[in-house]
Amino acid sequence: MNDRLTVAEVLSRFDREVGLEETVRATGGSSATAAAVDAASGPVVRGAPARASVAPASSAEPSPQRIHAPAPAPARPVPEGRPIPAASLRAPGSPGERAARLAEIEARHAETCPHCTTATGHTRLVFGEGAPDADILFVGESPGEAEDRAGRPFVGPAGEKLEEMIRAMGLRREDVYIANVLKSRPPEDRSPMPDEVAGCGPFLVEQILAVQPRVIVTLGGPATKFVCATETGITRIRGTWQRWLPPAGAECPEIAVMPTYHPAYVLHTYTMQVRGEVWSDLRGVLAKLGRTPPVRAEGQGG
Repeated sequence: MNDRLTVAEVLSRFDREVGLEETVRATGGSSATAAAVDAASGPVVRGAPARASVAPASSAEPSPQRIHAPAPAPARPVPEGRPIPAASLRAPGSPGERAARLAEIEARHAETCPHCTTATGHTRLVFGEGAPDADILFVGESPGEAEDRAGRPFVGPAGEKLEEMIRAMGLRREDVYIANVLKSRPPEDRSPMPDEVAGCGPFLVEQILAVQPRVIVTLGGPATKFVCATETGITRIRGTWQRWLPPAGAECPEIAVMPTYHPAYVLHTYTMQVRGEVWSDLRGVLAKLGRTPPVRAEGQGG
Protein backbone atom coordinates (compact mmCIF):
# COMPACT_ATOMS: atom_id res chain seq x y z
CA MET A 1 0.00 0.00 0.00
CA ASN A 2 1.38 3.39 -1.02
CA ASP A 3 1.85 6.00 1.66
CA ARG A 4 3.17 9.54 1.74
CA LEU A 5 6.82 10.09 2.48
CA THR A 6 7.70 11.62 5.82
CA VAL A 7 9.79 14.79 5.85
CA ALA A 8 12.87 12.81 6.86
CA GLU A 9 12.31 10.31 4.05
CA VAL A 10 11.82 13.06 1.46
CA LEU A 11 15.02 14.77 2.61
CA SER A 12 16.85 11.46 2.50
CA ARG A 13 15.65 10.90 -1.05
CA PHE A 14 16.69 14.39 -2.08
CA ASP A 15 20.03 13.86 -0.36
CA ARG A 16 20.64 10.79 -2.51
CA GLU A 17 19.37 12.55 -5.64
CA VAL A 18 21.83 15.46 -5.36
CA GLY A 19 24.69 13.20 -4.28
CA LEU A 20 25.20 14.57 -0.80
CA GLU A 21 26.82 11.75 1.10
CA GLU A 22 26.65 11.66 4.88
CA THR A 23 30.39 11.08 5.19
CA VAL A 24 31.14 14.12 3.04
CA ARG A 25 28.71 16.36 4.86
CA ALA A 26 30.07 15.30 8.22
CA THR A 27 33.44 16.82 7.37
CA GLY A 28 32.32 19.63 5.11
CA GLY A 29 33.21 23.18 5.52
CA SER A 30 33.37 26.15 7.79
CA SER A 31 30.67 28.81 7.86
CA ALA A 32 30.68 31.34 5.03
CA THR A 33 29.74 34.97 4.85
CA ALA A 34 26.78 35.98 2.71
CA ALA A 35 29.15 37.53 0.19
CA ALA A 36 31.12 34.30 -0.17
CA VAL A 37 27.98 32.29 -0.76
CA ASP A 38 26.76 34.80 -3.31
CA ALA A 39 30.03 34.48 -5.15
CA ALA A 40 29.97 30.69 -4.96
CA SER A 41 26.43 30.68 -6.38
CA GLY A 42 27.74 32.23 -9.57
CA PRO A 43 29.48 30.57 -12.50
CA VAL A 44 32.90 30.40 -10.85
CA VAL A 45 31.93 27.29 -8.86
CA ARG A 46 30.66 25.54 -11.98
CA GLY A 47 34.08 24.14 -12.72
CA ALA A 48 36.03 24.67 -9.53
CA PRO A 49 35.80 23.66 -5.87
CA ALA A 50 33.65 25.88 -3.71
CA ARG A 51 35.52 28.68 -2.07
CA ALA A 52 33.44 28.42 1.07
CA SER A 53 30.65 26.36 2.54
CA VAL A 54 27.75 27.01 4.83
CA ALA A 55 27.89 25.63 8.36
CA PRO A 56 25.75 22.52 8.79
CA ALA A 57 22.40 22.88 10.46
CA SER A 58 21.85 21.24 13.80
CA SER A 59 19.30 18.77 12.40
CA ALA A 60 18.20 17.17 9.17
CA GLU A 61 15.00 19.19 9.08
CA PRO A 62 14.90 21.89 6.36
CA SER A 63 14.75 25.55 7.26
CA PRO A 64 11.16 26.74 7.59
CA GLN A 65 9.73 28.08 4.34
CA ARG A 66 9.92 31.84 4.45
CA ILE A 67 6.87 33.46 2.95
CA HIS A 68 7.41 37.12 3.81
CA ALA A 69 9.87 38.51 1.30
CA PRO A 70 11.59 41.87 1.30
CA ALA A 71 9.50 44.20 -0.84
CA PRO A 72 11.13 44.06 -4.28
CA ALA A 73 11.64 47.14 -6.39
CA PRO A 74 9.29 47.39 -9.37
CA ALA A 75 10.58 44.90 -11.91
CA ARG A 76 12.09 46.38 -15.05
CA PRO A 77 13.64 43.38 -16.81
CA VAL A 78 13.82 45.12 -20.20
CA PRO A 79 16.56 47.77 -20.43
CA GLU A 80 15.47 51.12 -21.83
CA GLY A 81 15.85 51.36 -25.58
CA ARG A 82 15.33 47.61 -26.03
CA PRO A 83 11.57 47.22 -26.52
CA ILE A 84 10.01 43.79 -26.85
CA PRO A 85 8.53 43.13 -30.33
CA ALA A 86 4.76 43.46 -30.45
CA ALA A 87 4.37 39.83 -31.54
CA SER A 88 6.08 38.64 -28.36
CA LEU A 89 3.76 40.75 -26.19
CA ARG A 90 0.67 38.89 -27.38
CA ALA A 91 -0.70 35.85 -25.54
CA PRO A 92 1.13 32.77 -26.87
CA GLY A 93 -1.77 30.34 -27.43
CA SER A 94 -1.39 26.57 -27.84
CA PRO A 95 1.79 24.58 -27.09
CA GLY A 96 2.49 24.43 -30.82
CA GLU A 97 2.15 28.19 -31.15
CA ARG A 98 4.44 28.68 -28.15
CA ALA A 99 7.05 26.34 -29.67
CA ALA A 100 6.90 28.25 -32.95
CA ARG A 101 7.32 31.54 -31.12
CA LEU A 102 10.33 30.21 -29.21
CA ALA A 103 11.89 29.05 -32.49
CA GLU A 104 11.39 32.51 -34.00
CA ILE A 105 12.94 34.18 -30.94
CA GLU A 106 15.90 31.79 -31.07
CA ALA A 107 16.55 32.54 -34.75
CA ARG A 108 16.22 36.29 -34.23
CA HIS A 109 18.49 36.13 -31.18
CA ALA A 110 21.21 34.36 -33.19
CA GLU A 111 21.10 37.10 -35.82
CA THR A 112 20.57 40.25 -33.78
CA CYS A 113 21.55 39.88 -30.11
CA PRO A 114 23.80 42.87 -29.33
CA HIS A 115 25.88 40.76 -26.97
CA CYS A 116 26.02 37.28 -28.50
CA THR A 117 26.67 38.45 -32.07
CA THR A 118 29.78 40.31 -30.91
CA ALA A 119 31.01 37.99 -28.14
CA THR A 120 34.05 35.85 -29.01
CA GLY A 121 34.55 33.60 -25.98
CA HIS A 122 32.08 30.89 -26.98
CA THR A 123 31.71 28.22 -29.65
CA ARG A 124 27.93 27.70 -29.65
CA LEU A 125 24.88 29.63 -28.56
CA VAL A 126 22.75 28.08 -25.82
CA PHE A 127 19.20 29.36 -26.17
CA GLY A 128 17.05 27.15 -23.94
CA GLU A 129 14.93 24.02 -24.10
CA GLY A 130 11.99 22.18 -22.60
CA ALA A 131 8.22 22.14 -22.65
CA PRO A 132 6.89 25.29 -24.36
CA ASP A 133 3.92 25.33 -21.98
CA ALA A 134 5.80 24.31 -18.82
CA ASP A 135 4.45 25.25 -15.39
CA ILE A 136 8.02 25.77 -14.12
CA LEU A 137 10.79 27.73 -15.82
CA PHE A 138 14.30 27.39 -14.37
CA VAL A 139 16.67 30.30 -15.06
CA GLY A 140 20.46 30.23 -14.65
CA GLU A 141 22.91 33.01 -15.41
CA SER A 142 24.97 31.76 -18.38
CA PRO A 143 26.29 28.62 -20.13
CA GLY A 144 29.45 26.94 -18.91
CA GLU A 145 32.04 24.90 -20.77
CA ALA A 146 29.91 21.75 -21.11
CA GLU A 147 26.87 23.74 -22.25
CA ASP A 148 29.01 25.65 -24.74
CA ARG A 149 30.15 22.37 -26.30
CA ALA A 150 26.68 20.82 -26.38
CA GLY A 151 24.63 23.89 -27.26
CA ARG A 152 22.17 22.97 -24.49
CA PRO A 153 21.57 24.52 -21.05
CA PHE A 154 22.61 22.69 -17.88
CA VAL A 155 24.29 19.55 -19.24
CA GLY A 156 27.52 19.49 -17.19
CA PRO A 157 27.84 18.46 -13.53
CA ALA A 158 25.55 21.30 -12.45
CA GLY A 159 23.07 20.20 -15.09
CA GLU A 160 23.08 16.67 -13.76
CA LYS A 161 22.31 18.03 -10.30
CA LEU A 162 19.49 20.17 -11.67
CA GLU A 163 17.97 17.11 -13.34
CA GLU A 164 18.20 15.20 -10.06
CA MET A 165 16.51 18.07 -8.25
CA ILE A 166 13.74 18.04 -10.85
CA ARG A 167 13.30 14.29 -10.42
CA ALA A 168 13.11 14.74 -6.66
CA MET A 169 10.10 16.97 -7.34
CA GLY A 170 8.43 14.13 -9.23
CA LEU A 171 9.05 15.74 -12.64
CA ARG A 172 11.21 15.12 -15.70
CA ARG A 173 13.50 17.53 -17.49
CA GLU A 174 11.13 17.56 -20.47
CA ASP A 175 8.29 18.70 -18.17
CA VAL A 176 9.98 22.05 -17.44
CA TYR A 177 11.66 24.80 -19.44
CA ILE A 178 15.32 25.72 -18.80
CA ALA A 179 17.12 28.87 -19.94
CA ASN A 180 19.85 31.33 -18.96
CA VAL A 181 20.07 35.10 -18.84
CA LEU A 182 23.02 35.00 -21.27
CA LYS A 183 22.96 32.68 -24.27
CA SER A 184 26.73 32.57 -24.80
CA ARG A 185 29.50 31.47 -22.44
CA PRO A 186 31.38 34.33 -20.78
CA PRO A 187 35.19 34.17 -20.85
CA GLU A 188 36.51 31.87 -18.09
CA ASP A 189 32.90 31.40 -16.88
CA ARG A 190 32.89 34.76 -15.12
CA SER A 191 29.67 36.41 -13.98
CA PRO A 192 27.66 38.28 -16.62
CA MET A 193 28.56 41.95 -17.04
CA PRO A 194 25.83 44.64 -16.98
CA ASP A 195 26.21 45.47 -20.67
CA GLU A 196 25.96 41.77 -21.56
CA VAL A 197 22.78 41.41 -19.55
CA ALA A 198 21.36 44.58 -21.14
CA GLY A 199 21.99 43.14 -24.59
CA CYS A 200 20.97 39.51 -24.10
CA GLY A 201 18.51 39.70 -21.21
CA PRO A 202 15.50 40.92 -23.24
CA PHE A 203 15.53 37.64 -25.15
CA LEU A 204 15.00 35.81 -21.85
CA VAL A 205 12.05 38.13 -21.24
CA GLU A 206 10.63 37.00 -24.59
CA GLN A 207 11.15 33.36 -23.61
CA ILE A 208 9.22 33.93 -20.39
CA LEU A 209 6.41 35.61 -22.32
CA ALA A 210 6.27 32.71 -24.77
CA VAL A 211 6.19 29.97 -22.11
CA GLN A 212 4.24 31.94 -19.46
CA PRO A 213 5.04 29.47 -16.65
CA ARG A 214 3.17 29.54 -13.37
CA VAL A 215 6.45 29.69 -11.41
CA ILE A 216 9.99 30.83 -12.26
CA VAL A 217 12.82 29.28 -10.25
CA THR A 218 15.97 31.41 -10.37
CA LEU A 219 19.22 29.55 -9.79
CA GLY A 220 21.90 31.63 -8.08
CA GLY A 221 22.54 35.32 -7.58
CA PRO A 222 22.94 36.71 -11.12
CA ALA A 223 19.75 35.10 -12.44
CA THR A 224 17.82 36.23 -9.36
CA LYS A 225 19.03 39.80 -9.64
CA PHE A 226 17.92 40.04 -13.27
CA VAL A 227 14.55 38.31 -13.00
CA CYS A 228 13.58 39.95 -9.71
CA ALA A 229 15.15 43.33 -10.57
CA THR A 230 16.90 43.42 -7.20
CA GLU A 231 20.36 43.84 -5.74
CA THR A 232 19.55 41.65 -2.74
CA GLY A 233 22.04 38.80 -2.31
CA ILE A 234 20.94 35.21 -2.84
CA THR A 235 21.52 34.27 0.80
CA ARG A 236 18.96 36.86 1.89
CA ILE A 237 16.38 36.41 -0.85
CA ARG A 238 16.36 32.64 -1.41
CA GLY A 239 13.31 30.83 -0.18
CA THR A 240 11.16 33.98 -0.28
CA TRP A 241 8.42 34.42 -2.86
CA GLN A 242 9.15 37.22 -5.31
CA ARG A 243 7.39 38.25 -8.50
CA TRP A 244 8.27 38.89 -12.12
CA LEU A 245 6.38 41.74 -13.72
CA PRO A 246 5.91 41.53 -17.49
CA PRO A 247 6.79 44.55 -19.64
CA ALA A 248 4.12 47.13 -20.38
CA GLY A 249 1.56 45.97 -22.93
CA ALA A 250 2.25 42.26 -22.50
CA GLU A 251 -0.71 39.89 -22.41
CA CYS A 252 0.78 38.05 -19.47
CA PRO A 253 0.07 38.10 -15.73
CA GLU A 254 2.81 38.63 -13.16
CA ILE A 255 4.58 35.37 -12.34
CA ALA A 256 5.67 34.03 -8.95
CA VAL A 257 9.44 33.63 -8.56
CA MET A 258 11.28 31.33 -6.14
CA PRO A 259 15.00 32.13 -5.84
CA THR A 260 17.27 29.29 -4.74
CA TYR A 261 20.92 28.30 -4.89
CA HIS A 262 22.60 27.36 -8.15
CA PRO A 263 22.96 23.56 -8.53
CA ALA A 264 26.74 24.01 -8.71
CA TYR A 265 26.67 25.48 -5.23
CA VAL A 266 24.65 22.51 -3.99
CA LEU A 267 27.13 20.20 -5.71
CA HIS A 268 30.15 21.79 -4.06
CA THR A 269 28.70 22.64 -0.65
CA TYR A 270 28.00 19.37 1.13
CA THR A 271 26.04 20.53 4.15
CA MET A 272 22.74 19.56 5.67
CA GLN A 273 21.78 23.23 5.78
CA VAL A 274 22.17 23.89 2.06
CA ARG A 275 20.49 20.62 1.11
CA GLY A 276 17.58 21.34 3.44
CA GLU A 277 17.20 24.93 2.22
CA VAL A 278 17.11 23.94 -1.44
CA TRP A 279 14.57 21.19 -0.83
CA SER A 280 12.48 23.64 1.21
CA ASP A 281 12.50 26.00 -1.78
CA LEU A 282 11.51 23.26 -4.23
CA ARG A 283 8.83 21.99 -1.89
CA GLY A 284 7.44 25.53 -1.80
CA VAL A 285 7.25 25.51 -5.60
CA LEU A 286 5.33 22.23 -5.53
CA ALA A 287 2.91 23.68 -2.99
CA LYS A 288 2.39 26.78 -5.15
CA LEU A 289 1.42 24.47 -8.03
CA GLY A 290 -0.87 22.38 -5.86
CA ARG A 291 1.45 19.38 -6.05
CA THR A 292 2.93 17.18 -3.33
CA PRO A 293 6.31 15.41 -3.16
CA PRO A 294 6.38 11.96 -4.76
CA VAL A 295 4.87 9.12 -2.72
CA ARG A 296 6.76 5.99 -1.86
CA ALA A 297 6.11 3.02 -4.12
CA GLU A 298 4.91 -0.18 -2.48
CA GLY A 299 7.81 -2.09 -1.00
CA GLN A 300 10.23 0.82 -1.39
CA GLY A 301 12.51 1.55 1.53
CA GLY A 302 12.64 4.94 3.26
